[in-house]
Amino acid sequence: MTDTIEIRKLRVTTHIGVPDEERAAPQELLLSIVMTPQASFRHLGDDIAQTVDYYAVSLELEALAAEKPRKLIETLAADVADHLLSHHPLRRVDVLVEKFILPNTECVAVRTVREKVA
Repeated sequence: MTDTIEIRKLRVTTHIGVPDEERAAPQELLLSIVMTPQASFRHLGDDIAQTVDYYAVSLELEALAAEKPRKLIETLAADVADHLLSHHPLRRVDVLVEKFILPNTECVAVRTVREKVA
């Protein structure tokens, strides 16, 4: 069995889009993250220092999304995955980015799944 920590539909604000006009105004996106820690939950000893602080992660992801404009939500998804794997004790991350841009749709979404190379 795999233990995971999830953050669902975190609202982030960023400048994103292919045409310059779209990137000019900030947009709200949703990030959903599934993180697989390196340590099993049974080995945490009820100590937050032994796990992933999901509040800290949420603040990091808000800052990461806002730090620079991007053309593609695919780029943001990759940036989020790379950041999480390099800054937290994780084995695997699954990142879903939702953007509300197309008419007659709920959203456009991209997903990337990355694993830490041993």
